[in-house]
Amino acid sequence: MVWPVLVFDIESIPDIAGLRALRAAPAEQSDEEFFAQVLAERAAAGQSDFMPHYLQRVLVISCVFRNAEGLRVHSFVDREPDGVSQEGKIIQTFFNTIEKHVPQLVSWNGGGFDLPVLHYRGLRHGVTANRYWDLGEDDREFKWNNYISRYHLRHLDLMDLLALYQPRANAPLDAMAKLCGFPGKLGMDGSAVFGAYKAGQLEEIRRYCETDVMNTYLLYCRFQQMRGGFTEAEYAREIEHVKQTLAQTDEPHWQEYLDAWGR
Repeated sequence: MVWPVLVFDIESIPDIAGLRALRAAPAEQSDEEFFAQVLAERAAAGQSDFMPHYLQRVLVISCVFRNAEGLRVHSFVDREPDGVSQEGKIIQTFFNTIEKHVPQLVSWNGGGFDLPVLHYRGLRHGVTANRYWDLGEDDREFKWNNYISRYHLRHLDLMDLLALYQPRANAPLDAMAKLCGFPGKLGMDGSAVFGAYKAGQLEEIRRYCETDVMNTYLLYCRFQQMRGGFTEAEYAREIEHVKQTLAQTDEPHWQEYLDAWGR
């Protein structure tokens, strides 16, 4: 397996401010009343309450970064200082990391959800990412292996590849993680994120996103063993390295994660 590797996952909430702008909502109508009206209209039309990609506001981007120096888990979080969203800033910081390290990007359904959301929201906020968008104009190598093309591996959407690009064959991250002996999701799932946000539980959302991205990294390691990127011994060493790295952190969700892994 070639490092550096950057595994990522996002958590998002409905962009109510964007919805209000698009619908010219009256100022006297509260966000709660307005969004309830939107959901009622969608339900009446037989539509899901899940907003389209361009109306997903990015709240957290969690990453597992692995290079020759070791493994690190880090999150870019919109903590809304003074009540002002920093969505554009955290998206720019994420793409700056790609620009700096030019890593192998890995996701689970990143091509279907995470990256399109980041594209739309980055466009809205004026984010720049020259290297990420290169299709060979600046670096000829990127013509044959870039972050954008579905069948290239510079961005590996592991779910998409394992399903052989057949949506009906897609598998949930939680199920595959557990079937492979990893902890899977702990304490929350994506449907609970907006409620947790409204309850002020931003750190809980961050921790949930970090455990999800760790599940993705572990499945990626398992995939590397399957395709010959890791020997059996190398895979075992990497799994042990992950466990030792997490054991050295002082955040309780990683101890909970290791306990679940042990069971």
